[in-house]
Amino acid sequence: MRMTSDTRSREPGPADDGSDASGSGGLTVGRAAALVGVSVKTLHHWDAIGLVRPSGRTWAGYRVYGDGDIARIHQVLVYRELGFPLAEIGRVLDAPEVDARGHLRRQRAQLVERIARLEKMVGAVDRMLEATGTGMRLTPREQVEIFGADWRPAWVEQAEERWGDSAQWAQYAERAAGMTPDDWRRAVAATEAFHADLAAAHRAGTAPGSAAANALAERHRELLSTYFDCTRAMQVCLARSYVTESGYADFYDGLSPGLAVWLRDVVHAGARAHGVDPDTAVWE
Repeated sequence: MRMTSDTRSREPGPADDGSDASGSGGLTVGRAAALVGVSVKTLHHWDAIGLVRPSGRTWAGYRVYGDGDIARIHQVLVYRELGFPLAEIGRVLDAPEVDARGHLRRQRAQLVERIARLEKMVGAVDRMLEATGTGMRLTPREQVEIFGADWRPAWVEQAEERWGDSAQWAQYAERAAGMTPDDWRRAVAATEAFHADLAAAHRAGTAPGSAAANALAERHRELLSTYFDCTRAMQVCLARSYVTESGYADFYDGLSPGLAVWLRDVVHAGARAHGVDPDTAVWE
Protein backbone atom coordinates (compact mmCIF):
# COMPACT_ATOMS: atom_id res chain seq x y z
CA MET A 1 0.00 0.00 0.00
CA ARG A 2 1.37 3.42 -0.89
CA MET A 3 1.75 5.75 2.12
CA THR A 4 0.40 9.22 1.48
CA SER A 5 1.23 12.22 3.65
CA ASP A 6 -2.37 12.16 4.92
CA THR A 7 -2.05 8.51 5.93
CA ARG A 8 1.20 9.15 7.76
CA SER A 9 -0.40 11.96 9.76
CA ARG A 10 -3.00 9.58 11.17
CA GLU A 11 -0.74 6.70 12.09
CA PRO A 12 1.61 7.00 15.11
CA GLY A 13 5.26 6.34 14.54
CA PRO A 14 8.16 5.57 16.88
CA ALA A 15 8.61 9.23 17.75
CA ASP A 16 5.14 9.23 19.35
CA ASP A 17 6.69 7.27 22.21
CA GLY A 18 9.36 9.83 22.88
CA SER A 19 12.08 9.61 20.29
CA ASP A 20 13.19 12.84 18.74
CA ALA A 21 11.89 13.96 15.38
CA SER A 22 14.31 16.05 13.41
CA GLY A 23 12.96 19.24 12.03
CA SER A 24 9.82 19.00 14.14
CA GLY A 25 9.77 22.54 15.46
CA GLY A 26 8.10 21.17 18.63
CA LEU A 27 8.14 18.39 21.17
CA THR A 28 7.23 14.79 20.52
CA VAL A 29 4.70 13.08 22.79
CA GLY A 30 7.42 11.50 24.91
CA ARG A 31 9.33 14.73 25.40
CA ALA A 32 6.17 16.73 26.11
CA ALA A 33 5.05 14.15 28.67
CA ALA A 34 8.44 14.27 30.42
CA LEU A 35 8.36 18.07 30.44
CA VAL A 36 4.93 18.46 32.07
CA GLY A 37 5.11 15.36 34.29
CA VAL A 38 2.36 13.17 32.85
CA SER A 39 2.45 9.86 31.02
CA VAL A 40 2.52 9.40 27.28
CA LYS A 41 -0.69 7.43 27.65
CA THR A 42 -2.35 10.47 29.28
CA LEU A 43 -1.39 12.74 26.40
CA HIS A 44 -2.64 10.17 23.89
CA HIS A 45 -5.96 10.06 25.77
CA TRP A 46 -6.26 13.84 25.87
CA ASP A 47 -5.53 13.92 22.15
CA ALA A 48 -8.18 11.25 21.46
CA ILE A 49 -10.91 13.14 23.36
CA GLY A 50 -9.93 16.47 21.86
CA LEU A 51 -8.77 18.05 25.10
CA VAL A 52 -5.19 18.76 24.01
CA ARG A 53 -4.30 18.00 20.43
CA PRO A 54 -0.74 18.55 19.19
CA SER A 55 -0.88 21.33 16.66
CA GLY A 56 2.22 20.39 14.71
CA ARG A 57 3.51 17.55 12.60
CA THR A 58 6.98 16.66 11.53
CA TRP A 59 7.84 16.15 7.89
CA ALA A 60 7.45 12.42 8.66
CA GLY A 61 3.97 12.93 10.07
CA TYR A 62 4.75 12.54 13.77
CA ARG A 63 2.69 14.57 16.20
CA VAL A 64 4.51 17.40 18.00
CA TYR A 65 3.47 19.90 20.65
CA GLY A 66 4.16 23.57 20.21
CA ASP A 67 4.47 26.23 22.92
CA GLY A 68 0.72 26.91 22.86
CA ASP A 69 -0.01 23.21 23.27
CA ILE A 70 2.30 22.96 26.28
CA ALA A 71 0.62 26.01 27.81
CA ARG A 72 -2.78 24.35 27.33
CA ILE A 73 -1.51 21.17 28.99
CA HIS A 74 -0.48 23.22 32.02
CA GLN A 75 -3.94 24.81 32.13
CA VAL A 76 -5.53 21.37 32.04
CA LEU A 77 -3.30 20.22 34.88
CA VAL A 78 -4.30 23.21 37.02
CA TYR A 79 -8.02 22.61 36.48
CA ARG A 80 -7.61 18.87 37.04
CA GLU A 81 -5.81 19.55 40.33
CA LEU A 82 -8.80 21.69 41.34
CA GLY A 83 -11.08 18.74 40.72
CA PHE A 84 -12.66 19.69 37.40
CA PRO A 85 -13.77 16.73 35.21
CA LEU A 86 -11.93 16.54 31.89
CA ALA A 87 -15.10 17.24 29.90
CA GLU A 88 -15.73 20.43 31.88
CA ILE A 89 -12.10 21.50 31.48
CA GLY A 90 -12.51 21.24 27.73
CA ARG A 91 -15.64 23.42 27.82
CA VAL A 92 -13.95 26.04 29.99
CA LEU A 93 -10.90 26.23 27.72
CA ASP A 94 -12.72 26.13 24.40
CA ALA A 95 -15.87 28.19 24.95
CA PRO A 96 -15.25 31.94 25.21
CA GLU A 97 -18.70 32.48 26.65
CA VAL A 98 -18.00 30.15 29.59
CA ASP A 99 -17.43 32.08 32.81
CA ALA A 100 -14.03 30.71 33.83
CA ARG A 101 -13.89 32.96 36.91
CA GLY A 102 -17.30 31.70 37.98
CA HIS A 103 -16.08 28.14 37.63
CA LEU A 104 -13.04 28.93 39.74
CA ARG A 105 -15.13 30.65 42.43
CA ARG A 106 -17.41 27.65 42.68
CA GLN A 107 -14.44 25.32 42.73
CA ARG A 108 -12.84 27.39 45.48
CA ALA A 109 -15.97 27.04 47.59
CA GLN A 110 -15.89 23.28 47.06
CA LEU A 111 -12.22 23.21 48.05
CA VAL A 112 -12.97 25.10 51.26
CA GLU A 113 -15.65 22.53 52.09
CA ARG A 114 -13.23 19.72 51.27
CA ILE A 115 -10.56 21.26 53.53
CA ALA A 116 -13.08 21.41 56.38
CA ARG A 117 -13.96 17.73 55.85
CA LEU A 118 -10.27 16.80 55.72
CA GLU A 119 -9.60 18.69 58.95
CA LYS A 120 -12.36 16.68 60.62
CA MET A 121 -10.82 13.50 59.24
CA VAL A 122 -7.42 14.54 60.59
CA GLY A 123 -9.00 15.06 64.00
CA ALA A 124 -10.58 11.60 63.82
CA VAL A 125 -7.26 10.04 62.82
CA ASP A 126 -5.52 11.87 65.70
CA ARG A 127 -8.06 10.41 68.09
CA MET A 128 -7.52 6.94 66.68
CA LEU A 129 -3.77 7.37 67.01
CA GLU A 130 -4.27 8.43 70.61
CA ALA A 131 -6.52 5.42 71.15
CA THR A 132 -3.85 3.14 69.70
CA GLY A 133 -1.41 4.45 72.26
CA THR A 134 -3.56 4.92 75.35
CA GLY A 135 -6.51 2.74 74.43
CA MET A 136 -9.00 5.44 75.41
CA ARG A 137 -11.18 6.75 72.61
CA LEU A 138 -12.38 9.73 74.61
CA THR A 139 -11.55 13.37 74.15
CA PRO A 140 -10.12 15.17 77.21
CA ARG A 141 -13.51 16.88 77.62
CA GLU A 142 -15.34 13.53 77.58
CA GLN A 143 -12.85 12.13 80.10
CA VAL A 144 -13.53 14.96 82.55
CA GLU A 145 -17.28 14.68 81.99
CA ILE A 146 -17.32 10.92 82.65
CA PHE A 147 -14.61 10.59 85.29
CA GLY A 148 -15.34 13.79 87.19
CA ALA A 149 -13.97 17.30 87.62
CA ASP A 150 -10.92 16.02 89.51
CA TRP A 151 -9.86 13.83 86.58
CA ARG A 152 -6.68 14.78 84.76
CA PRO A 153 -6.31 13.44 81.18
CA ALA A 154 -2.53 13.53 81.65
CA TRP A 155 -2.87 10.64 84.10
CA VAL A 156 -3.46 8.28 81.19
CA GLU A 157 -0.17 9.34 79.59
CA GLN A 158 1.62 8.95 82.92
CA ALA A 159 0.21 5.45 83.30
CA GLU A 160 1.36 4.56 79.80
CA GLU A 161 4.87 5.80 80.57
CA ARG A 162 4.93 3.58 83.64
CA TRP A 163 3.29 0.40 82.34
CA GLY A 164 3.26 0.87 78.56
CA ASP A 165 5.70 -2.01 77.93
CA SER A 166 3.66 -4.56 79.88
CA ALA A 167 1.32 -7.18 78.44
CA GLN A 168 -1.39 -5.89 80.78
CA TRP A 169 -1.18 -2.41 79.28
CA ALA A 170 -1.55 -3.91 75.81
CA GLN A 171 -4.69 -5.70 77.03
CA TYR A 172 -6.00 -2.48 78.53
CA ALA A 173 -5.33 -0.53 75.31
CA GLU A 174 -7.13 -3.12 73.19
CA ARG A 175 -10.15 -3.37 75.48
CA ALA A 176 -10.41 0.36 76.17
CA ALA A 177 -10.21 1.16 72.46
CA GLY A 178 -13.44 -0.77 71.97
CA MET A 179 -15.30 0.99 74.77
CA THR A 180 -17.87 3.64 73.94
CA PRO A 181 -18.59 6.63 76.20
CA ASP A 182 -21.60 4.71 77.58
CA ASP A 183 -19.33 1.73 78.34
CA TRP A 184 -17.05 4.04 80.30
CA ARG A 185 -20.00 5.52 82.17
CA ARG A 186 -21.12 2.04 83.24
CA ALA A 187 -17.58 1.16 84.31
CA VAL A 188 -17.31 4.36 86.34
CA ALA A 189 -20.71 3.73 87.97
CA ALA A 190 -19.64 0.21 88.96
CA THR A 191 -16.39 1.53 90.43
CA GLU A 192 -18.13 4.29 92.37
CA ALA A 193 -20.63 1.78 93.77
CA PHE A 194 -17.76 -0.47 94.84
CA HIS A 195 -15.95 2.41 96.54
CA ALA A 196 -19.12 3.33 98.42
CA ASP A 197 -19.57 -0.28 99.62
CA LEU A 198 -15.88 -0.45 100.50
CA ALA A 199 -16.00 2.68 102.67
CA ALA A 200 -19.22 1.52 104.34
CA ALA A 201 -17.69 -1.88 105.18
CA HIS A 202 -14.60 -0.21 106.60
CA ARG A 203 -16.63 2.15 108.77
CA ALA A 204 -18.72 -0.82 109.92
CA GLY A 205 -15.56 -2.57 111.16
CA THR A 206 -15.69 -5.50 108.71
CA ALA A 207 -12.72 -7.74 109.47
CA PRO A 208 -10.24 -8.69 106.69
CA GLY A 209 -10.63 -12.39 105.97
CA SER A 210 -14.35 -12.44 106.75
CA ALA A 211 -16.83 -13.61 104.13
CA ALA A 212 -17.99 -10.04 103.51
CA ALA A 213 -14.41 -8.76 103.18
CA ASN A 214 -13.45 -11.62 100.86
CA ALA A 215 -16.44 -10.80 98.67
CA LEU A 216 -15.23 -7.20 98.43
CA ALA A 217 -11.73 -8.41 97.54
CA GLU A 218 -13.19 -10.47 94.70
CA ARG A 219 -15.25 -7.52 93.47
CA HIS A 220 -12.08 -5.46 93.48
CA ARG A 221 -10.27 -8.02 91.30
CA GLU A 222 -13.22 -8.31 88.94
CA LEU A 223 -13.29 -4.54 88.43
CA LEU A 224 -9.59 -4.57 87.58
CA SER A 225 -10.19 -7.46 85.19
CA THR A 226 -12.46 -5.20 83.15
CA TYR A 227 -9.26 -3.72 81.74
CA PHE A 228 -6.75 -6.59 81.92
CA ASP A 229 -6.62 -10.15 83.21
CA CYS A 230 -5.80 -9.47 86.84
CA THR A 231 -4.47 -12.45 88.78
CA ARG A 232 -4.63 -12.51 92.56
CA ALA A 233 -0.86 -12.03 92.70
CA MET A 234 -1.21 -8.89 90.56
CA GLN A 235 -4.03 -7.71 92.81
CA VAL A 236 -1.76 -8.12 95.84
CA CYS A 237 0.96 -6.04 94.17
CA LEU A 238 -1.53 -3.28 93.40
CA ALA A 239 -2.90 -3.36 96.95
CA ARG A 240 0.61 -2.79 98.29
CA SER A 241 0.89 0.37 96.21
CA TYR A 242 -2.32 1.68 97.77
CA VAL A 243 -0.34 2.10 100.98
CA THR A 244 3.12 2.97 99.67
CA GLU A 245 2.14 5.51 97.00
CA SER A 246 0.71 8.77 98.29
CA GLY A 247 -1.70 9.30 95.41
CA TYR A 248 -3.50 6.01 96.06
CA ALA A 249 -3.35 6.40 99.84
CA ASP A 250 -4.77 9.92 99.72
CA PHE A 251 -7.63 8.78 97.48
CA TYR A 252 -8.70 5.81 99.61
CA ASP A 253 -8.18 7.55 102.93
CA GLY A 254 -10.28 10.39 101.58
CA LEU A 255 -13.17 7.94 101.26
CA SER A 256 -12.68 6.74 104.83
CA PRO A 257 -9.65 7.43 107.07
CA GLY A 258 -7.42 4.34 107.18
CA LEU A 259 -9.16 2.70 104.19
CA ALA A 260 -5.93 2.26 102.18
CA VAL A 261 -4.31 -0.01 104.79
CA TRP A 262 -7.58 -1.84 105.42
CA LEU A 263 -8.10 -2.50 101.68
CA ARG A 264 -4.57 -3.86 101.41
CA ASP A 265 -5.26 -6.21 104.30
CA VAL A 266 -8.57 -7.28 102.78
CA VAL A 267 -6.89 -8.10 99.44
CA HIS A 268 -4.07 -9.96 101.20
CA ALA A 269 -6.51 -12.04 103.23
CA GLY A 270 -8.55 -12.81 100.13
CA ALA A 271 -5.40 -13.94 98.31
CA ARG A 272 -4.46 -16.27 101.19
CA ALA A 273 -7.93 -17.81 101.01
CA HIS A 274 -7.11 -18.78 97.43
CA GLY A 275 -3.64 -20.13 98.16
CA VAL A 276 -1.61 -17.06 97.22
CA ASP A 277 1.00 -15.87 99.74
CA PRO A 278 0.88 -12.06 99.72
CA ASP A 279 4.38 -11.85 101.25
CA THR A 280 5.97 -13.48 98.20
CA ALA A 281 3.49 -12.53 95.46
CA VAL A 282 4.98 -10.94 92.34
CA TRP A 283 3.47 -9.39 89.23
CA GLU A 284 2.58 -12.42 87.15
